[in-house]
Amino acid sequence: MMVCTLHLFGFIKAQSYKPVRCTWPILSNPWFLVLRLPKPPAMALLHRFGCCTSPSPPPVISFTKSTFNPVYSVSALPRHRRFPRRFPSFRLTATLAAETPAGSVSDGGRGPPKLLLEVKDLTAVISESGQKILNGVNLSIYEGEIHAIMGKNGSGKSTFAKVLVGHKDYEVTGGAVVFKGENLLEMEPEDRSLAGLFLSFQSPVEIPGVSNSDFLQMAYNARRRKLGLPELDPLQFYGYIMPKLEMVNIKADFLNRNVNEGFSGGEKKRNEILQLAVLGAELAILDEIDSGLDVDALRDVSKAVNALMTPTNSVLMITHYRRLLEFIKPTYIHIMDEGRISKTGDISIASILEKEGYKAMSTT
Repeated sequence: MMVCTLHLFGFIKAQSYKPVRCTWPILSNPWFLVLRLPKPPAMALLHRFGCCTSPSPPPVISFTKSTFNPVYSVSALPRHRRFPRRFPSFRLTATLAAETPAGSVSDGGRGPPKLLLEVKDLTAVISESGQKILNGVNLSIYEGEIHAIMGKNGSGKSTFAKVLVGHKDYEVTGGAVVFKGENLLEMEPEDRSLAGLFLSFQSPVEIPGVSNSDFLQMAYNARRRKLGLPELDPLQFYGYIMPKLEMVNIKADFLNRNVNEGFSGGEKKRNEILQLAVLGAELAILDEIDSGLDVDALRDVSKAVNALMTPTNSVLMITHYRRLLEFIKPTYIHIMDEGRISKTGDISIASILEKEGYKAMSTT
């Protein structure tokens, strides 16, 4: 427990908190100020509000409510002003911000984006029949980019996605794939997932007897172990996942249902994006997440995907329709034809496809 010189005329409730003892001699007995802190390093900034200072007359504390989100900040007011002794309880989110180290994302010191995924001349066949599906795919994805792959049925789009995650139905016969500087093709499927690769399937499988909460907690803790972080117990995980549920517009009782069992098409797609939000993968491969979704569900899913984008992660999405690209703006659009990427461009490609079809790609 940190000792500081803040003193409050009351007690403030918060959902998750750390107690900070306040020792200003305003009242005869010490009180406690409860702050909800976003990150432990923020505690180090309490000295800005008078920690470890001389016992001079303290400033009065005020709270200012944001119109967008109930966030309250601490500020010093003239000494002659005083709080009333009674005031309503607040939900306090501390606005103490940790100082940003040099070279971090927020100060623009990261330098140019890093190459996240590089695919060179990738070829693959169906394991059982030996039928060739991929005929030399080349693709480079950098941090912070959104790539969309479009193409006719049977052109190799979904096969390409499954080969990247190590699906057993396909065998790589040539080429190279480097993910975050490592040879992806030498990794087992589970190791690719732990390394930060995520695939949202067109038709997610049902897992009877396994609840969403257990499934997500086990998957998330496995990723934390890979990153050298301590695992979360059920209570801690519940606090972690609640904002993710709100992001995808899913109710909390959804966690008690078995994974995809009895889910509608829209619920399955929302559940896939929830898994992505929980795991925090660096590269998300979304295979036709727009199929089977109504307008509202598509908007919710797209909003969640956009909210998950950071300068250090990327998205590779496969789609047939332009409407998804209106919600999730791609950096590049690739046209796949006969197992290879035949054309790359911007959003204008989708407009041409919508008007003229894939035949126009051979003449533009």
